[in-house]
Formats: sequence, structure tokens, C-alpha cells
Amino acid sequence: MNSPEQPLPTFDEVLLCTPHTSAEQVGLFLRRCLIPCHGGDKIYTMLYADELSYEVSCRAEELFQHLRCYSSSYRLIILCNCERENSYLPSAFSHCKVHMIPQRSWADIQEYLQLHFRVPQPCSSAAAVFQEHMCVGIVSSKRAGMGK
Repeated sequence: MNSPEQPLPTFDEVLLCTPHTSAEQVGLFLRRCLIPCHGGDKIYTMLYADELSYEVSCRAEELFQHLRCYSSSYRLIILCNCERENSYLPSAFSHCKVHMIPQRSWADIQEYLQLHFRVPQPCSSAAAVFQEHMCVGIVSSKRAGMGK
């Protein structure tokens, strides 16, 4: 986000973890991150790694330890909820832990995202229903279950 020209992460650079994320999904992600190829300087990110089951977390750590010998220049970020930092995977990597505070203002972050999520005006797209032709939007309600 240092410049507007920097792209958003691609689908292969991000793994959104849930309690249902399988060991195979985590394994594929770690292989993309740790086995060198001609993919450039990608930054791989596991979001909510604290949500992974104990078994999947154990297998992920074992695979990480096995694969990291293939590359010493990998870029892996594991983001976790600070309230669940005692779960398995965050604990296994606690020696690498860094508490982060966003360095950009909320307005700068919104401006960057608007630049990358805006659909060109002449294009007929479903983005026309959202403010300023954004291809991403959040629909919310103060009343739960009201058919959003």
C-alpha cells in the first residue's frame, strides 16, 4: 500500500482459515509459499490461523518445518486474533510474533481500496448498484434476519 500502483493480493497469496479448513488446503498454501518458483516476490498471508483445528495446526507446523529448508527467502504472514494467541499455531510461531498497528490512516486505506475496487463507468456491471461503482460492498442491518 506504499503506492497506489501496488496491486491487491491475488487469490493464491491469501488463505482465509476457518475451523473447517483442511490440512490439504493449508499444505497447498504452504507449498506455494515455501517452495521457490518463478512467481516473483509474493507475500503470503494466513488470516485467522488461530481458527484452525488442533490436528490441522499440528500438520501445518510439521509441514512448515519440513519445507522451510527449500527456501530461506519466503514471505509468510500469519494473522491471528490477539484474544486467541494461545491456540496451537500462534503459539508454535510465538518466537516470530510482532504486534502490528496500522501505519496508515483509515482514510488512506479506504482511498487505496476504492482505487482497486472501482469498476470503470462505461462498463455495464452489477457494481452500478453500489456507491461510486465499487465492485465490493457491505450490506448490513441493525436488525438481524431482515432479508439482506
